[in-house]
Amino acid sequence: MPLDPVASLMLDEAGPLPGRVLVLDDVGGALTRAVADAGSEVRTWCDDLRDLEDVPLSHRLPRGAEATWTPDLVLWRLPRALAAVEDYAEFLAGRLGPDARIVAGGRTKHMTVAFNAALARQFTTVTASRGRQKSRVLHVAGARPAHRRWPMSRYLPEVGVTVVSHGNVFNTNRLDDGTHLLLRTLSRTAGDPAADGRVARGSALDLGSGSGVIAAWLAQRGWTTTAVDTSASAVVSTRLTARANHVRVYARRADMLLGTRPHSVDLLVTNPPFHVGAAKDSRPTLAMIEDARRVLRPGGEFWIVFNTHLPYLRELRRHIGVTTVEAQDRHYVVARALKENGT
Repeated sequence: MPLDPVASLMLDEAGPLPGRVLVLDDVGGALTRAVADAGSEVRTWCDDLRDLEDVPLSHRLPRGAEATWTPDLVLWRLPRALAAVEDYAEFLAGRLGPDARIVAGGRTKHMTVAFNAALARQFTTVTASRGRQKSRVLHVAGARPAHRRWPMSRYLPEVGVTVVSHGNVFNTNRLDDGTHLLLRTLSRTAGDPAADGRVARGSALDLGSGSGVIAAWLAQRGWTTTAVDTSASAVVSTRLTARANHVRVYARRADMLLGTRPHSVDLLVTNPPFHVGAAKDSRPTLAMIEDARRVLRPGGEFWIVFNTHLPYLRELRRHIGVTTVEAQDRHYVVARALKENGT
């Protein structure tokens, strides 16, 4: 896979590469390979598991190594969300040596001056390059770690859950309208919060857990809850949210339903994204719907909330079974699909 305009500009703006280079959120593994080919010792960390799997094993940053492996240069593909930029900046400022520098690149249309301000709170020098192919980089140096704001906690009275989230998670610690509609509707059948979690209701899976609000809500009601997300930040946030609510949730990083045993789930709940990176893409959710029947037990239920324009109802009926619309407003649909007994 060739370098895209962002990666190409980062590499050119970086100049001669030093001995140790950390690549953050590579896409397709191309930047990692280019740095390795230049002779530097390169380690790569990607929040999204799907991006990480494109990086050769020998170049992946081992778990826990961020505390001991100190780079001279960081090549960082900027996230689109300001909260994510803040969170990454806080982390990097606390880990980098005084002479380390960062070359952070992104598409110009996704970058704002607020990014510069967020970086300037943690570093002494932040300057912007000239644009090229609708891309731009920020040169960052002089780490001066300030107070860490992330992860942030917020109590959501609408659903009775305290959320603790990192900045690189959808909607961070806020309750989005789709999840609110889903939980409000699901409350009719999912049970009331169980005292001390002693009421066992079955096995539940929160697919695409994000901050962990759905997983914690289910665990409060006595469900034996597993949460899955491709994002490392989401998995950590889900664990923090479970801890804040004194419930047990098994959170793991996986691509959709890979690793979930057949016929192991009574209740599958999801508020799936319809973007992959910056692009709208329903294919991952459609693939998940197709695979859901495999993991549901007979009589198991699949609950999903999605934007009204998305074509999921037909696929739910085709791949899982009888499907009903349980709630709908101007923007969202909550649907329930039932896997019939004996199927």
